[in-house]
Amino acid sequence: MAADAPDVRTLEVRGWLLRASEDLRAGRHDLTAVPPLLNDVAFHAQQCAEKAMKALLVHREQAFRKTHNLTELGGAVARIEPPLAELMRTASLMTEFAWRFRYPGDQATVSHADALHAIETAERVLRAVIDSLPANCRLRG
Repeated sequence: MAADAPDVRTLEVRGWLLRASEDLRAGRHDLTAVPPLLNDVAFHAQQCAEKAMKALLVHREQAFRKTHNLTELGGAVARIEPPLAELMRTASLMTEFAWRFRYPGDQATVSHADALHAIETAERVLRAVIDSLPANCRLRG
């Protein structure tokens, strides 16, 4: 392996960040649909925050179970990065967006204001995680 080649953990962190970035992009794109796809915006916002949190946990070698629960993941992040605790609490409110609007039977929808708040929160989570990582873990370009 070349001296400057990233290790397996760094590649995994970058993989989580790439997926989080793609979810953020998808959520922002769904806002531009006519009419906006608000339930999908909320789903992608939750997914972005979840994957960003997992990136940080992987970087810090903190095990986590397979879950979409942002309260659980955010609590783990807050324990290792206390300055992020308040943001993690805010993001935890999006946990239900992982499942609430994805399946038939529940006709509830997300308001435009809530969808916009969710995508903005997800972006803040992703930015905070990226800012807490060393440069070699960040995505290029």
